[in-house]
Amino acid sequence: MKKFFTIAFLLCASYLFAEIKIGALLALTGPASILGLPEKQTLEMMVEEINKNGGINGQKINLIVYDTQSIDDEARKKFIRLVQKDEVKVVLGPTTSGESLAIKDLASQFKTPVISMASSDRIVNPINKYLFKVAPSDDHAVQTIYAYLSSNKKMKVALLTVQNGYGDSGRASLLKEAKNFGIEIVADEKYLDSDKDMTSHLSKIAAKKPDAIICWGVGPAPAIIAKNFMQLKINAQLVMSHGVASAKFIELAKDAANGIILPAGRMIVAEQLPANDKYKAILLSYIKDYESRYKTPVSTFGGHAYDAIQIVQQSLKMGGDDLASNIEKIKGYVGTYGTFNFSETDHNGLSKDAFVMVKIENMKWKLLK
Repeated sequence: MKKFFTIAFLLCASYLFAEIKIGALLALTGPASILGLPEKQTLEMMVEEINKNGGINGQKINLIVYDTQSIDDEARKKFIRLVQKDEVKVVLGPTTSGESLAIKDLASQFKTPVISMASSDRIVNPINKYLFKVAPSDDHAVQTIYAYLSSNKKMKVALLTVQNGYGDSGRASLLKEAKNFGIEIVADEKYLDSDKDMTSHLSKIAAKKPDAIICWGVGPAPAIIAKNFMQLKINAQLVMSHGVASAKFIELAKDAANGIILPAGRMIVAEQLPANDKYKAILLSYIKDYESRYKTPVSTFGGHAYDAIQIVQQSLKMGGDDLASNIEKIKGYVGTYGTFNFSETDHNGLSKDAFVMVKIENMKWKLLK
């Protein structure tokens, strides 16, 4: 009888303390740290809320976060640790495109679903059964930019792209989509994340007299470009990628941020959305929760983490062990960046309407109509 009660107690204890291990690979240091920090804070906030409400299918989430330092090799090492040592069911992140591409083969090798928070189309094209992403694609961002420029008759465009996975993917989309909008690429320059001055790049570009200059990058470097652009008094429209859609960019660029336009998620202009916009209530709720907790402005990158954990939650609630197939079945999830409709042939699930064009005026975001 005593043995029976001991076994019963152990079974009960194992049920009571059952947990779901979820890993996260985030750039908490390095050039992409301004993206990784709001992702981490959002995940911690969301997991705390889910656990407070009973967890998922009665199990609490154990979130295990590792810093990739914005380095591809670190992402690979930490992924292997999450899967082999920590035995997580799913991995959220990495933060950047290069890191996400660096673990693409590992996701297949270990049959572990990954929900990347980066934007490169190459993350999900070609399709990898275990790799998904929640950030809109580069193609969608480029189409949004070019549609705006062409409607404003700015057809001569210069490119200035960072030399990494994110920049390479963006540059490929910029070159590919140009002909579809009648855009003429008059200059094609590249820079390094570590560059501290871009005046030589911008001087070469200015000599080509473009109507617009598109800078594609994340981290501190685009802010340097904005400052150099202002110093040189270049007569062109400066356009940034969605990689700078955070208050941190404005803080770094200061007055040089004013006048810049870029494609971004609706979050940074949520209050300016029409009352009937289907995303407005979700965005305002998330913004209130995040800003009241962390006393800092939200960024669209935290929104990627919000969408990723919500998608994981939906897939886990479906039951079974094949989470990748469960994610492919998710349809109509209204998130911070758009409405997600996944399938076996679409591991991003978003469309071009995930983006709006915004402008920085008086150090604040303004929705462009």
